[in-house]
Amino acid sequence: MQHSTDIAFAGETLVGSKPSAASLTVLSALEGAGLEAWIVGGWVRDALMGASGHDIDICCSGSWEESAAALRSRGIAVVESGVKFGGITAVVDGERIEVTAYRLDGFYTDGRHPENVQRATCVEDDLARRDFTVNAMAWHPARGLLDCYDGRGDLERRQIRAVGVPRRRFEEDALRMLRAVRFACRLDFAMDSATAQALAECAPLLGQVARERVGIELEGILVTRHGGDALIRYPELMCAAIPELARMRGFDQRTPYHAFDVYDHTARVLTVASELSRFRIDGGDPSAPPSPSLMWAALLHDIAKPDCFTVDERGRGHFYGHPEAGAKLAEKIMRRLSCSNELIRDASLLIHDHDRPLDPDRISLLRQMQRFARSGVDTARLMGELFDLKRADTLGKSPACFYYVEEIERMREMCRELLANREAYSIKTLDLAGSDLIACGMAPGPRIGEALNRALEGAIVGAVANERKALLAYLGF
Repeated sequence: MQHSTDIAFAGETLVGSKPSAASLTVLSALEGAGLEAWIVGGWVRDALMGASGHDIDICCSGSWEESAAALRSRGIAVVESGVKFGGITAVVDGERIEVTAYRLDGFYTDGRHPENVQRATCVEDDLARRDFTVNAMAWHPARGLLDCYDGRGDLERRQIRAVGVPRRRFEEDALRMLRAVRFACRLDFAMDSATAQALAECAPLLGQVARERVGIELEGILVTRHGGDALIRYPELMCAAIPELARMRGFDQRTPYHAFDVYDHTARVLTVASELSRFRIDGGDPSAPPSPSLMWAALLHDIAKPDCFTVDERGRGHFYGHPEAGAKLAEKIMRRLSCSNELIRDASLLIHDHDRPLDPDRISLLRQMQRFARSGVDTARLMGELFDLKRADTLGKSPACFYYVEEIERMREMCRELLANREAYSIKTLDLAGSDLIACGMAPGPRIGEALNRALEGAIVGAVANERKALLAYLGF
């Protein structure tokens, strides 16, 4: 169905892009029924920054029932998606537009959700309950920008600032603290000093928030490429999110190989790994966000060092077994945060092998690829991430260790060549299948698997080329 849009652009033009035709259709339908409506939230913020693509949300003076009636009278489909909080979803030409009534939040009894929601009489009251000034702006194509808290000024100053009293905002909803950090990292903004102070003071309140929500926000921070900054700038909050990180702060490694304590080393590894993830060996898009598995592995790669610390007779520190112990502890932490099974598997593998000796040698590299392939992962991607983690780990140490970077990059290039040359590192990559052996007269059964493994071993050590005829001849056919 085609819908007409009869709102003229008379107000302030935003820098980014015009709102979608679907959103203007919804706005027109609401105001055609005598209601007041504004575009609010993230779309306004991003448009002022010259960006686009954020979902469009509309705030309206009517109740959800009144808004739904106005939309349906114009032939617009409505989904009653959040009526408990005064919200519905309008669907126009496949685009979903959230429409929410002006509201005031009641008391927050659990530090996360308001006990009740009340209707507000004006949009200004609705904006007053929002989290940060850059998210508390409204825009209308005829009335222009409504900015009661200088959100536009904060965009220009490149800072995140809470609406009203920061501590009150965080006491209402403790998850806002991680959201503040995520916004600061994603936009590469600083934190307003009063807001930053409230983050540190209110960090313990994060314990009231469901661990799944904490995990989602943490991953949102990690994939901005500024997770290392978050560790350094907001340590109280990050340690409240993952209490095991607190043990790493100020932990002297007592070794000439490390110039920083475990926590600061981790922050540097996370920063370097974020940048290195742009250089991929698996053909992936270098402009895409960094891999979550790499980011989690960088964050948690040394998480078990405090548990594995010993001091030798010379007073030098050692962390024997910390990769293996770290993989187990990382799995426990990530499960607590409700990360996906695949993400936990990949991050744990990287942590387990990040300190494993690896040489710029064909067999050494194929053995590592074989270890990854046994776990059913995307081996090419994970090998690239392993090199990223190893290089980042090296650059987070003492300058005396930097020589190893050249060797890591030589191994990365060798691995890229092994993949391009279709070298075998698993049964799946072997140019031989069980059906080939059966066709040669071998009876189905365990001997098929044994023969394929023998062929794979021969290919890995270089005794036979990964070619079907050569492999069959190697097996005696």
